[in-house]
Amino acid sequence: MDWIDALQALRSSRTPAVIVTLALVRGHAPRNGGAKMVVSPDAVFGTVGGGNLEATAVDRARAMLSAGSAEPELLVLTLSDKAVTEYGVQCCGGEVTIMLEPVRVTPSIAIFGMGHVGLELARILARHEVDLHLIDSRAEMLAAERIGVPGESGVFADSVARIHTTLAPVPESALAGLPAGSHVLVMTHDHVEDLAVVDMSLRTEGLASIGLIGSSSKWARFAKKLRELGQDESDLARVVTPIGIPEVAGKQPAVIAVSVAARLLQLIDEAAADEGTADEGTADEGALEEGPGA
Repeated sequence: MDWIDALQALRSSRTPAVIVTLALVRGHAPRNGGAKMVVSPDAVFGTVGGGNLEATAVDRARAMLSAGSAEPELLVLTLSDKAVTEYGVQCCGGEVTIMLEPVRVTPSIAIFGMGHVGLELARILARHEVDLHLIDSRAEMLAAERIGVPGESGVFADSVARIHTTLAPVPESALAGLPAGSHVLVMTHDHVEDLAVVDMSLRTEGLASIGLIGSSSKWARFAKKLRELGQDESDLARVVTPIGIPEVAGKQPAVIAVSVAARLLQLIDEAAADEGTADEGTADEGALEEGPGA
């Protein structure tokens, strides 16, 4: 499998990777400039020359994966008998500059309920490189004349996110189609729907976080119902409500959306460090800190 096919396969399986490129070669080196390989947490595809050069690059790429690095790095290696590393000596006589480019897993966010807050939140998140799932039981909330068409018109005209709209008369059924590691936000127009989505979210493996819009009194009622449905205290602790960051206060839909989006972006960065060492298909139980969501 060449590096391009490998990278596509890793992206499809939601596995982070680092593209390693011989960006510049001076003198003699095992490969010419432009040679590439792809490093994942547990595999290497392609080669940039083997030996000390490649082992050093793989080691640095794996360190970047473990740290959840998002920015590319340059690594300069001298290939001489005077440059001894833990991986041995390569005395080709040249010098190489290696570029390491992290390719992080595209975050997945699911908004259940495309009312006023949901639409404002989608408007913000659409400007980020995420898989954005918009789910509602009402066809009119997802109509093209309301939200526009990605790349053409409306709210998502200049979207960089991949937008997925799902009309689900039974909203909780959409959970089965979400990628592992998705962040779920529950803000439907109906408390019965909210409860059903939260209950099923707690029964769905691999979700990164579960946030519920609402007041403390709403959560008290929900917690009682969820216990009756068989959820225990550790399950209830996974649900955070209100959602967002407390520093952004206010009850206007746009304000709540800013608060929630800010916290989600924090969670995404925090989770990236774990993706490099986590097994495929697992996710942290990240929490959406309490904020102004009402």
